[in-house]
Amino acid sequence: MINLFQHLREQAVAAPLIELLEVVTNASKEIAFRVRHGALAGVLGSTQDENIQGETQKQLDVISNQLLKDLLLACPHVCAIASEEEDTVVAGNSAGEFIIAFDPLDGSSNIDINGQIGTIFSIYRAQKNLAANDEAQFRQPGTQQVCAGYVLYGPSTLLVITTGKGTHTFTLDATQGTFLRTAKDIQIPPDTKEFAINMSNQRFWNQSMRNYISDLVAGESGPRAKNFNMRWNAAMVGDVHRVICRGGIFMYPSDNRNPKQPAKLRLLYEANPMAMLIENAGGKAWSESQRILDIQPSALHERVAVILGSANEVETCLGYLR
Repeated sequence: MINLFQHLREQAVAAPLIELLEVVTNASKEIAFRVRHGALAGVLGSTQDENIQGETQKQLDVISNQLLKDLLLACPHVCAIASEEEDTVVAGNSAGEFIIAFDPLDGSSNIDINGQIGTIFSIYRAQKNLAANDEAQFRQPGTQQVCAGYVLYGPSTLLVITTGKGTHTFTLDATQGTFLRTAKDIQIPPDTKEFAINMSNQRFWNQSMRNYISDLVAGESGPRAKNFNMRWNAAMVGDVHRVICRGGIFMYPSDNRNPKQPAKLRLLYEANPMAMLIENAGGKAWSESQRILDIQPSALHERVAVILGSANEVETCLGYLR
């Protein structure tokens, strides 16, 4: 069983990117420690503040963001960072080779109930013709990512990562503080009988999406002629991990609740990294109209609809929307 850094060298990943990933994993180990201690460490509950998204921040959100921010800005290879919890781009070393976008703690609603939560990250090459704090640094389509991954804080701490050469899982050996490879070149089954969606929002979806979900729910007696199970963790990182492990389709479609916010998930630090992981595992990842990795970002905290997972089922879903 090889560790993460042996794996990265095996894949001929350049030393600066390996060093940056060491910083990310060191931060994740500290976050995992805080998560394990929960109420004992005094990190549960909400703050009185809202983030740039207008969401009430959890104490562990703030702690995780600060840990990642401090460690990443101290890394000489980091030109700039963008976080769900930060209003704007934060400049690092102007000579750094990489920029990194991250959701420090996805699934905040699960923190106080000991549910699934995780850290999602996305790494690009810095654009040397731009200032480190220029938001345009992050206006790169997902196809330009050099690495993407997430850390899932569950019964065990898992890292799922890709550098464009397959999707792989590493499990944290807490006794040694080392991530060991436990699954290599994961392949998502193209067909599935499992879907993940927040059904409470269905009255806000467009009719085509409602029709698709209705046909799944109809089971054997419906037009799909097979039974589907629904699973929903209320944390993208948990739902996508299940899809990567055993197939399925995850959806967070657009809705009409708020005309100023037609979608929920953020392109830069949720949709793009998950899309890269899914595609490198043989799945598909689309918005309702195009491949997620082809979307040209227009704003730092831009939101997009997300449909990803088993390739054939994603294609079936898109057929309803076309």
